Amino acid sequence: MPAVLSFAVISLAPALLVGLGAVLGGGWIWAALVYMTLGAWAMDRLAAPASDATAPVLDGAPTRPADHLSVALAMAHFALLALVIGGLAQGGYGIAGWIALFYTAGLFFGQVSNSIAHELIHRTDRRLHRLGQWIYVSLLFGHHVSAHLKVHHRHAATPDDPNTARAGESFYRFAPRAWRGSFHAGYRAERADIMRRGTGGATPYVGYVLGGLGFAAAAVLVFGPAGLATYLGLAAFAQTQLLLSDYVQHYGLARAAGPDGRPEPIGPAHSWNGPHRFTGRLMLNAPLHSDHHTHPARRFDRLALPPETEAPRLPAPLPAMALLAFYPEGFRRVMARARARWDAIEGTRA
Repeated sequence: MPAVLSFAVISLAPALLVGLGAVLGGGWIWAALVYMTLGAWAMDRLAAPASDATAPVLDGAPTRPADHLSVALAMAHFALLALVIGGLAQGGYGIAGWIALFYTAGLFFGQVSNSIAHELIHRTDRRLHRLGQWIYVSLLFGHHVSAHLKVHHRHAATPDDPNTARAGESFYRFAPRAWRGSFHAGYRAERADIMRRGTGGATPYVGYVLGGLGFAAAAVLVFGPAGLATYLGLAAFAQTQLLLSDYVQHYGLARAAGPDGRPEPIGPAHSWNGPHRFTGRLMLNAPLHSDHHTHPARRFDRLALPPETEAPRLPAPLPAMALLAFYPEGFRRVMARARARWDAIEGTRA
């Protein structure tokens, strides 16, 4: 199966199932839930892990299929956001069905929509970039665009990055620190750029805030107070998923300081990677995090898994590690063993 086609089948299937669940209810809700949870876990176990390789497609190859899929998934995100909010606000699924649809949609918005937005904000085409920006705004997380591009990619795996988790830090301590820190750091970076250019004017934060208020106003005007409450709940759930991803992917890793006190250039060793094929396709190769940091402009279908001797690997798929992060003691133990294995590998290279 051609690379982009496999991404399309695996990532569009849950969008269809969630949409059918929101409209028709019943078994479609449970099918979507199984797909995003037990189904993804089982497929990761059945499929052979990705092998060490260079990026399968390099510069000069067609880029339209990957961009077309990103746009299609972005459109699906906005359609599902409206369908799910409307369906949950009106009810009719029963208590169990309501909870299942809310949870499944939250997983989709947090894992798939976040991956789409992340992919698009790295595009140089302003139309694609803005589309990714508006996905984040619709999840009330617009500031992540500035924080990710202007702070995280510069300072990842250093104390100056709010979105890098320290060794031993629980997710419950990390999440509020990362949310507040990234909001302020992104704003400072935007203001510094304006001052450097000498152009004056407002930062993109005006659009982030006003856009978020616009989505909230639309939710309450169209679906009433229940729609607003549902929207805020889904946005919070999706934001939690994004923060979990950040938490896991740099947990406990740090760039060494050079003789001048500045951190060494970011490399494969500064991100945790997931070689698991199914969830990799579902999340547009977001678990191949080292190659993304090394080549931020590289499209998702071109990202590669670095050799095991060059980059640390997660002991389980990224969504499973994100779930484990809610149990700090268990997460620390599992990651301590993974870190010990990585330290041993690094020791053999020294």
